[in-house]
Amino acid sequence: MQTHILSWLIWLPVAGIVAMMFVPRERKDIIKVIAAVATGLQTWVAVILLLNYDSSLGTFQFLEKMDWIPAFHIHYSLGVDGLSLPMVLLTPLLSFLAVFVSWNIDRATKGYFALFLLLDTGMIGVFLALDFFLFYVFWEVMLLPMYFLIGMWGGPQREYAAIKFFLYTLVGSVLMLVAMLALYFTCGQTFDFITLSQTAPEQLQGVTWWGLSAIRVIWVLLFIGFAIKVPIFPLHTWLPLAHVEAPTAISVILAGILLKMGLYGMLRINYGFLPEAVWWFAGTLAVLGLINVIWGALCALAQKDLKKLVAYSSINHMGYALLGMAAVVAAGAMQGENVQAAQAGLAGAVFQMFNHGTISAMLFILVGVVYDRAHHREIEGFGGLAKPMPIYAGVTMVAFFAGLGLPGMSGFVSEFLSFVGAFPVFKVIVILSTLGILLNAAYFLRAYLKIFFGPLNEKYATIPEINGRELFTVVPLAVITIGLGVFPHLFLNLVKNTIDVVITQVVQLGNLF
Repeated sequence: MQTHILSWLIWLPVAGIVAMMFVPRERKDIIKVIAAVATGLQTWVAVILLLNYDSSLGTFQFLEKMDWIPAFHIHYSLGVDGLSLPMVLLTPLLSFLAVFVSWNIDRATKGYFALFLLLDTGMIGVFLALDFFLFYVFWEVMLLPMYFLIGMWGGPQREYAAIKFFLYTLVGSVLMLVAMLALYFTCGQTFDFITLSQTAPEQLQGVTWWGLSAIRVIWVLLFIGFAIKVPIFPLHTWLPLAHVEAPTAISVILAGILLKMGLYGMLRINYGFLPEAVWWFAGTLAVLGLINVIWGALCALAQKDLKKLVAYSSINHMGYALLGMAAVVAAGAMQGENVQAAQAGLAGAVFQMFNHGTISAMLFILVGVVYDRAHHREIEGFGGLAKPMPIYAGVTMVAFFAGLGLPGMSGFVSEFLSFVGAFPVFKVIVILSTLGILLNAAYFLRAYLKIFFGPLNEKYATIPEINGRELFTVVPLAVITIGLGVFPHLFLNLVKNTIDVVITQVVQLGNLF
């Protein structure tokens, strides 16, 4: 029986937009409540999905499929598996919390929350789509809301940040479109993910364009498109500015969800459709992961703006996920410990996607808390805040320790698994990447000491403590971070069988030719 639960996840935010159309723009309180209800219901539906998901299967579940544009074999096709489920759970949760982070938005409130809900629809649609054309539509749906949310409600350089974000993302979208058309016309004129994963490796084998392997050309086009979103060095320069200029809630969504779409696209499409090229590109992916780890950490260490520090830490943490993804080649001939290494690396990459979503969301929310009170983010401009804001200092300590990968926090587990998986094949790269852990500790602890300890800056002797609404937005994320740090099997059991399917496909199809 088809429950259409995945369609509910996608279209509940749109229902919220429709409801807002009948509310006068002056009734800001009602508009905010509608946004909260829409994302709250979406989160509730995601929990129902989790409770009914069968983790013993590695295949797609809750499938929905119907003709959309039959003449071109385009379908409204949805499904969820272990790769997409974590982000399908995280997207509604962060959207719901971000509504409360946005509660103080008083300028053009109706437009802000309508665009926010449209962004929510695009994000969840990307993780649920099983048709490449539908995937691309949802990918593009995200672009305009994010552009306007940064460009209209951001900081002093919001227009420049929004344009830079738009142009970088548009370049990636164009490359993805070219790759999508190449797959469509080369592999039987279909956009269906399941069909392409079964037929593309064989149908593309031996095909050359301009003397180059079609598989490798398509892989590179897709990789660059997704790498911009991650972002991977040197395509990362749009991210820090977008984070700094974006409103707090949009920074939460940008770091928590949008960056993961790049990694998800690589795993779903590059790994799923072009497994042969995984072997060819894995070494490059590992090197790029190392660069992200070290470059992101060094840039974070040099920052004086707390929000920029957190932004560069995102680049650093995405590097660990890239290392875990590269580890899939450790499976080799599917023998002994190598298979376990590949499983550990890929599980670490998927876990890191989820963990960074919760941890970075906490960090950006907490940066927003102090910015709303002090109206600046200069690390050197504070001092001694632990005295007037002890609760805020305690919650921030949890977030900072999670960010630096302290054992007992979920980030430690995912980073450790990524290292374990990559070590058998990329020993030198992994050893160098561990320097990122030291740098993480350096920039987080340095910032914490300067902000919360030392002499109290008298300007902030009476600064208000973190309030109940703000605690409501960070405490659930802290609970998840600590809970999965102590009981990581709760997450790993959800994704294990799908990861095994990915590894088997990469090894078997990648070794066929």
